[in-house]
Amino acid sequence: MKIKFIISLLICSFFSTTAHAQDPIFTQYFLIPESLNPAFTGTLVTGYTGLIHRSQWPNESRRIDTDYAFINGPIGPERNMGIGLTILNQREVFTDYNYVQVNGVYSYNVNLNSNWRLRLGIEAGYGTKNYNFSNLLLEDQINSNDGSISGGTIDPTIRNANDKINFLDINSGLLLYSDEAWFGASLKHLNKPSISFLPSGDVPLDLFLNVHAGYSIGLEDTHLNFFPDETNLLITANYIRQGQFNRFDFGTAIDFKPVILGVMASTNPEGKSSNSHFLTSVNVIGSIQLDRLIFAYSYDINASKIGNTQGVHELSLTWQIGRGCSSCENYLVKKPWGRNY
Repeated sequence: MKIKFIISLLICSFFSTTAHAQDPIFTQYFLIPESLNPAFTGTLVTGYTGLIHRSQWPNESRRIDTDYAFINGPIGPERNMGIGLTILNQREVFTDYNYVQVNGVYSYNVNLNSNWRLRLGIEAGYGTKNYNFSNLLLEDQINSNDGSISGGTIDPTIRNANDKINFLDINSGLLLYSDEAWFGASLKHLNKPSISFLPSGDVPLDLFLNVHAGYSIGLEDTHLNFFPDETNLLITANYIRQGQFNRFDFGTAIDFKPVILGVMASTNPEGKSSNSHFLTSVNVIGSIQLDRLIFAYSYDINASKIGNTQGVHELSLTWQIGRGCSSCENYLVKKPWGRNY
């Protein structure tokens, strides 16, 4: 009955209507897929934790910093369930905007056959958005005679606005995967929480649709003798839609043990005007694995016409907790996307 209820909730949620907004996204999504989909929670037989820092357009007044941290692990006698905790924080320099959200996550695994598994995930949490409206400078605060700045504004919208809002948020996702491939989809903000800063306002947070896939090829099985043993090639793609915004990332990474090198392209496949850019950035990714620890860095090279943005930097660190269990195979992280299923 629990499985039928979760599947019904997911199917209904994927056909709901959308609203307006944008959520933080990460170039290294395949290394930290928990940021995409709650169904990735508990996919290892041990605990797993990590964090990622994203700095967009650094050394600019438009700079945006985003941090995401998670911890999760399997539970249950057959380890067919997972629980986890995630924390997201985003800060904008120019507007002094700050967004923090803490979510609890639950997932359930169903073995379809000896190769394929289906995992369902539900995520719920509490978010808060801060915006210091006292930092705004409006026209009625400027003295036209001498250019001096007066006190507060008389604008009723600003005077009545809250500097802080809180909201409940609910997400869901599903993941179909084997040892070589995975396909997933998630939908965030199912309850469409209002993010209006006005007490009487109603601005629903846009539904965030995410569809992602990956396929790992063992190059030692391709009879290409110049590749060392246990060398894997990952092909991955990720599509995002939220309101009027969309993004499609695709690329490849090769795992040479213990080094992973990759390149990806970020595109805007459904441009909204004649000035829209299809290719927005080319992203290079590198990581090194030391036992159960993986350190990764990526740099997004701007390919659009918006000027010198100084790119986007991401740093991530993930760690597999423990070394398996007495009744489970002793897994270490081997796959290029950051875990061995």
